Amino acid sequence: MDKVYESAAAAVRDVPSGATLMAGGFGLCGIPENLIAALVELGPTGLTFVSNNAGVDDFGLGLLLQTKQIKKMISSYVGENKTFESQFLSGELEVELTPQGTLAERVRAGGAGIPGFYTATGYGTLVAEGKDVRYFDGKPYILERGLTADFSLVKAWKGDRHGNLVYRKTAQNFNHMMATAGRITIAEVEELVEPGELDPDQIHTPGIFVQRVVHGPSFEKRIERRTTREA
Repeated sequence: MDKVYESAAAAVRDVPSGATLMAGGFGLCGIPENLIAALVELGPTGLTFVSNNAGVDDFGLGLLLQTKQIKKMISSYVGENKTFESQFLSGELEVELTPQGTLAERVRAGGAGIPGFYTATGYGTLVAEGKDVRYFDGKPYILERGLTADFSLVKAWKGDRHGNLVYRKTAQNFNHMMATAGRITIAEVEELVEPGELDPDQIHTPGIFVQRVVHGPSFEKRIERRTTREA
């Protein structure tokens, strides 16, 4: 089945206001930049986003924060976005901070059909407030729920028309697991190839998890915080 859409706009056209979405990537690496830009143009509001980060003010999910289309973020790192900070402090934005490893496991669990799991991470902190606590081998663990989404937006290095995906280096972070946890997974790929061109042993996400594919080249390679030293 050919799953390729003509544009990012066409691929996200049915994302409604109030939807829950996942966005893959790590920092600004491997984020679905074309799909995010298409959502800005489409204009749905009241969105909940599950993402490792909130982008920066003028890139990534920061663009959706600027237009106030996001009402809630479930994230693990949000320290590079002044728009995020101001909206959170003013009460406009709801935030569920989650330890990074726990966030990854919540997404993986959701994709595997696991409704919840126990972890020691966060016990005795604000993270544990209101959550069930059980003891295993004499140690306390808190219950965390698996995460799923109406739409998962992921970014791959290569993909074919059947939705098989290959990620590259750091861009593997969160993209593969989020591809499994969305009711509808939309993948933007830097290189679109024909079925059979990808080495089966190198495929990270099988096409069975992907419903839509968009050819979306990266227009810029952004770095959140550039650190240099004198020559």
